[in-house]
Amino acid sequence: MKFNAIQIVRRLQEAGFKAFWVGGCVRDFLLGREPGDYDIVTSALPEQIERLFERTIAVGRKFGVIVVVEGDNQYQVATFRAESEYRDGRHPEKVSFGDAVADARRRDFTVNGLFYDPIAGQLHDWVGGETDLRAGLIRTIGAPAERFAEDHLRILRAVRLAAQLNFQIESETWTAITKSASAIRAISVERVRDELLKLFQPPHAPRGLELLQQSGLLDVILPELSATVLCEQSPDYHPEGSVFNHLLLMLRQLPANADSSLVWSVLMHDIAKPVTAETDPRTGSIHFYGHERIGADMTGQILERLRFPRKQIDDVAQAVRCHMQFKDVPAMRKATLRRLLLRPTFPLELALHRLDCLGSHGKLDIYNYLVGQAEELNKKPEIRPPLVTGDDLKALGMKPGPAMGELLNQIRDKQLQEELTTAEQARDWAREQLRQNQADGSGR
Repeated sequence: MKFNAIQIVRRLQEAGFKAFWVGGCVRDFLLGREPGDYDIVTSALPEQIERLFERTIAVGRKFGVIVVVEGDNQYQVATFRAESEYRDGRHPEKVSFGDAVADARRRDFTVNGLFYDPIAGQLHDWVGGETDLRAGLIRTIGAPAERFAEDHLRILRAVRLAAQLNFQIESETWTAITKSASAIRAISVERVRDELLKLFQPPHAPRGLELLQQSGLLDVILPELSATVLCEQSPDYHPEGSVFNHLLLMLRQLPANADSSLVWSVLMHDIAKPVTAETDPRTGSIHFYGHERIGADMTGQILERLRFPRKQIDDVAQAVRCHMQFKDVPAMRKATLRRLLLRPTFPLELALHRLDCLGSHGKLDIYNYLVGQAEELNKKPEIRPPLVTGDDLKALGMKPGPAMGELLNQIRDKQLQEELTTAEQARDWAREQLRQNQADGSGR
């Protein structure tokens, strides 16, 4: 990917145009990180870019943005431009093509305003970005209030970058963030969601949550989560203190490869504790009866509000709904336990349970037991598919209806208990049940 990014700059320069890498790729390159993508700016106009490259996509021609396709990768190539008159807090009313300096000064943060010529190996810094990069500071280019008024998403992006890079936010920039936090409501939920997905990636997820809370953004974007800050828990069950502290401890234990479903299961699993909290007047213990059920409903509403994919919403809500079942595992019948192990969302639920324990008492006995049970079950593939289906029961003369579903559940239960191990045994047992039902006049 880097090679193609160099070649694009080379071709533009050989054609007589100025061209540089810009933004996050320069920042990451200087920090010794591998850039996720490469953005390029140039003095070439959109039509000139299109003539120079064989495969292009005109994603934003009026803004001077052309995507150049090289191999399997896409590179955004944009004409130097200046912007003005942001009336909606999202889009500029006027865009004019300009020079590299003007292009740098229109950008959001100094560390994103660095230009690099990979052919000459030369850094261009017209906004003080190199100094801030060395100091580990997030600072707006120009007056913070003006930059945030132009695009309100920058308020959230500043917090995300600070968490992601483990940087501090410069004091004037931070003050402007806290004063402007409510303006994030004007931004589409999709753009907010995408920033949150980046902010909550490990290993910087816990700092991201802290910065969201300290800036006031959490109150605006996820008020349900903000309510956990003051939601205390009984120390005998939760020595870590409040629900918010519990979440921070869980986020710190996230594996490096954790996907967003696990991250959001952590954030949502106790989301209903603030609304279900009750204190026992006799003992002083705090209880949260039904928080998993109410929390699953709240999870669905929150993730729908943020426009998450339907399947992910369902998976995360299921993990929230079932997370309290794990404490009962030692007392479960084999069939009940195996139904839990065979749930499609079990891997997500198990990962959540592990983090739930690590974020509190630290005991992993149930987790280790379930890992062993899952390994044992994997050695018995014959248990996974049901021994009989509704069609099998219809072939035995049974009519579809609630009674059929009940009988199928009974057979499945006996299969999971290993009381029935073959399809023939299951059909014989079903046949006997039907005979007994007819004999006692139930008509099943």
